[in-house]
Amino acid sequence: MAKVAVQMDPIGSINIAGDSTFALLLEAARRGHELFHATPDRLTFHAGTVYSRLEPLQVRDEPGNHASLGAPVRTALDEVDVVLLRQDPPFDLAYVTSTHLLEIADTLVVNDPAGVRNAPEKLFVLEFTDLMPDTLITRRRDEVADFHAEHGEVVVKPLYGNGGAAVFKLGRSDPNTGSLLDMFEAAFREPYVVQRFLPRVTEGDKRIILIDGEFAGAVNRVPQKGEIRSNMVRGGAATATELSAREREICERVGPRMREMGLLFVGLDVIDGLLTEINVTSPTGIRAVEKLGGPNVAAMFWDAVEARI
Repeated sequence: MAKVAVQMDPIGSINIAGDSTFALLLEAARRGHELFHATPDRLTFHAGTVYSRLEPLQVRDEPGNHASLGAPVRTALDEVDVVLLRQDPPFDLAYVTSTHLLEIADTLVVNDPAGVRNAPEKLFVLEFTDLMPDTLITRRRDEVADFHAEHGEVVVKPLYGNGGAAVFKLGRSDPNTGSLLDMFEAAFREPYVVQRFLPRVTEGDKRIILIDGEFAGAVNRVPQKGEIRSNMVRGGAATATELSAREREICERVGPRMREMGLLFVGLDVIDGLLTEINVTSPTGIRAVEKLGGPNVAAMFWDAVEARI
């Protein structure tokens, strides 16, 4: 039995029907591991040791009654066997700081905090540009204008966004282009992402899960009518799927790099055979895969973790 601490958003607020962190916790409990819960704001460094205020945690697959927490206790993280780094983005300086502190802790952290810090979803994927749709990272309007003119239809999204928030499609000679760029310039200090629009997104945006660099499961997320965003939190419908030869090629290319960086649980986003994002902070999809008759990805995850403890 291992002591497992999960650093996540408050567990009382999650939707257990689709929450991958909860799926991981249920599987850990089934295996007899001792669970603890903490939020990232509780991290403390002092005299060479990283502490958190951990609450003993019990989980149940019962909506509205899914978690019980004990009193928080200031605990050195080197007293637990594994820390799950599972809070949701935004991937901001607070998130980056938590990765630095967890990197100091003398325990196994999954995903590896240095790997997470060096792999922001929409930038890390640029290591594999030959697998991607044509992509522009910029704040310059002239660059956006040229790219837009070349491709006609494009998607614009924040560089550090998540869950499909603030994702826009611009059509040919779109009259909203100037206003959209005004908004992005006011809202974000960093560059933003402009990608060639992939019309076959209406057929689905595939989430492919890798565990320790190997294919573990996949789900196709189909956007609602009139939407381009397929994220399930935006109303996308999860459907069963198989991998194409091209998608298997993507897994074979990306997997070894994930393993090298200590990124044990990764979600790839693929539209029409093109890789759009590599999700490493808090990937989702486990519960949807299992509900659609796929494998128990959480069990694969814990097999890999237990081999490292």
